Amino acid sequence: MLRWESWHWVKVKSQKKPEISLRVRAMRYLARREHSRAELHSKLSPYVQEGEDLEAVLDELEKKNWLSDARAATLLVDSKRGRFGTQRIAHELRQRGIAEELIADAMPRLKETDLDAAREVWQRKFGIFPQDQKEKARQIRFLQSRGFSIDVILKVLKLSSAMEASEG
Repeated sequence: MLRWESWHWVKVKSQKKPEISLRVRAMRYLARREHSRAELHSKLSPYVQEGEDLEAVLDELEKKNWLSDARAATLLVDSKRGRFGTQRIAHELRQRGIAEELIADAMPRLKETDLDAAREVWQRKFGIFPQDQKEKARQIRFLQSRGFSIDVILKVLKLSSAMEASEG
């Protein structure tokens, strides 16, 4: 590496950064946001060096309650609830390695609020009842891409048409 000093270039020995331990690296990830155990395992596995035990580090973090799949699932559900439907949120939980029993525990609460969330997403995006079949299909596709079931979507469109008819 070269560095400019007053009138000429000087060759400087590059200093190697010290290797960060798995525990410190895990703490840095967890300081940014909650991670599931599987997610943290996949992020840390490229940095495992000879003599290090990734499972022991993850076990220690879980024992100290710094790593919790239940907490990661709850926070993900809470952050995505206003924008996505039950199906999409469940898919994201599975992608992050959350256990099926934790997903099953979250489902009743998600399904209770699915209609309200779908109505809110629809209102923000469209706000008016579709005037023709092409527009209706577009709105349905959009809501489906957000993870709402077809029965919830049809209820939202039916409610919006009823509200529009009562106003007009």
